[in-house]
Amino acid sequence: MIIQRIRLLLVSLLVCFATACSQTPDGSADLVRASSASTALGNIELHTFQLANELFANISFNSQSRYAVVGFVPVDTMEYSEKMQHPLMLLGHQLEQGMITEASRRGMITREFKLSSDIMINERSDRILSRDIDKLSGLGNIDFYITGTLVYQQEGAIVNARVVNARNKDVVAAATRFFPAELFWQREQITNRNGKIYRTGVEL
Repeated sequence: MIIQRIRLLLVSLLVCFATACSQTPDGSADLVRASSASTALGNIELHTFQLANELFANISFNSQSRYAVVGFVPVDTMEYSEKMQHPLMLLGHQLEQGMITEASRRGMITREFKLSSDIMINERSDRILSRDIDKLSGLGNIDFYITGTLVYQQEGAIVNARVVNARNKDVVAAATRFFPAELFWQREQITNRNGKIYRTGVEL
């Protein structure tokens, strides 16, 4: 009986010692674990929120002003390309949608310029948004544009956002933030996208 108690005591001491060694006085070990658990995957909303905070930090909102959020495009081509197979190839589209949300949350009135004149119904969907110019309703008065450019890199993309006065083209606010490549897909060696196989972004 005494021997069993001694063994239990020794095991308890070893466990306590191991736990103490895995922690630091300033709690940095816990921070490292928390940082590792909080990966970039799925955190596009957080990065968009932080970009919006910087972009809108010094803007005085006018309840009468109207904003239009326009697509974020690659800085070298100024247009989206389906042939570019980068992990953040859809970032520009998502930023446009996300910035509409962030602007609205802050009390800014945004205009949906892709709104059609009528609801479009077919066998697969019913929608009110369109890219067909002939089907769009009038744009109305726009006071400011919210837009930006993307600089793609191996590890992600640099987003340069700006708010532009529609009348005199003055940039009234700007912000820059890095978006990691793992926001939409986990880092991978081989993947299949749109029926094609890619290895680290190169088509096979």
